[in-house]
Amino acid sequence: MAYASLSRQVLASLMITTMLVSCSAEGLMPPASIDGETRVSSIRPMSEPTSARQPYQAPVAPVSQVSGGYVEPYPADARAQSYPIQQAPAAQSSSLPMIDSDEALGLQSAGGPVAVPEEGVNMDAQFGFVGGGEPQVVGLAQEQDQMIAEGATAQPVVDGIGTDNPVSLGAPPGFLAPPDDQIISVPPKRQGAGIQQPRNQALVWGDQSPVVAPTRLPAEEPQQVAMLAPGNPMAEREPIRPRAVMPQSEVSCRAELRRLGVQFRDIPRIIDGPSCGIEHPVLLSGFSGNIALKPATKLNCQTTLALAKWVKFELAPSSRYRYLSGVKTIESMGGYSCRRMNNSRQKRNPMSEHARGNAIDLGKFVLKNGKKIDVRKKNIFAFRERGLLNTVRDDSCKYFHTVLGPGSNKEHWNHFHFDLRSRKSGSKYCD
Repeated sequence: MAYASLSRQVLASLMITTMLVSCSAEGLMPPASIDGETRVSSIRPMSEPTSARQPYQAPVAPVSQVSGGYVEPYPADARAQSYPIQQAPAAQSSSLPMIDSDEALGLQSAGGPVAVPEEGVNMDAQFGFVGGGEPQVVGLAQEQDQMIAEGATAQPVVDGIGTDNPVSLGAPPGFLAPPDDQIISVPPKRQGAGIQQPRNQALVWGDQSPVVAPTRLPAEEPQQVAMLAPGNPMAEREPIRPRAVMPQSEVSCRAELRRLGVQFRDIPRIIDGPSCGIEHPVLLSGFSGNIALKPATKLNCQTTLALAKWVKFELAPSSRYRYLSGVKTIESMGGYSCRRMNNSRQKRNPMSEHARGNAIDLGKFVLKNGKKIDVRKKNIFAFRERGLLNTVRDDSCKYFHTVLGPGSNKEHWNHFHFDLRSRKSGSKYCD
């Protein structure tokens, strides 16, 4: 609009004004006075006034008083008869006065107060029941009760419903009893009125079922309480030993085993006398690279760590170099065992390193390609097997203090013996 010419601006204003007037001025009427003072625009009524409507034409008497019953509520003569229709008073042309104005008070005083008769308001007369001779209104339920009481009903009347002996008070003329196959027999209630007690006979109910006397509850059995027999106070009890705290060396050893991927678990302390036992034993079952030790062997942690290093850095690389296959299983021939050296029974022989879980015997290696290598002495033509066994036997001296095998003595003809026996000189014995 800012950039339009003056003529276009005037034309647009006229168009907008015309549209607003055409949309809003259709239902408006000239202003009219309200309460005699304020003048506002009034809206033309959309429907005809109330006085122009015709009221519903209905007879003065109610339906029950018109002859013809409920089937024909309005008889022919009643429909033909014209009833006077009370017309609504015509609306005054002038406006009504206010409620509290003097004009309204004057109209109220002119009409006079509403007088109420002493006998009250006759509602029957208001509804068209005039005169004392007219019949009173009787409801449907009241009418049916009167018919049943007089025996004039079309339905059978039965008294004593819910008891043992219901009685028919009477049947209307022409009423036919149903055949026997349609009669439904209802057994009587089991109550005191139905009990029969003939002489020298058992009590029965009304439906001839025997009356069973109530039985008492079974006697409660005495409660049995299980009690632990106390021990012999004179017997010697084992002294309570405080829980041993694992030293730092054992803790570090187990941490190294986990770092190498060794499969083991801690087991309880082993005590077999003053010369046999392991303070902090482990149960060894496998090594890194999915190499299993069968059966699982009980050892101390230091021997387990030395064996794990030998398998990881010597046995597994040598088998891959000579057979192009890794080790699958190592067969153990013994770990912890409370015995003397060389299984001797002579008391002069010292206790074996097996008695402290400080030694292990190995008898066979099984490769992943299925090859089984026995550690027994080989013939001259078994080049690869003999080379492997000699190599791992010599390299084991890097990790153990004592190494024995086939050719060392008759006790070690079929297995390798590795232990960590400490000697005063600190020397090692590898044969």
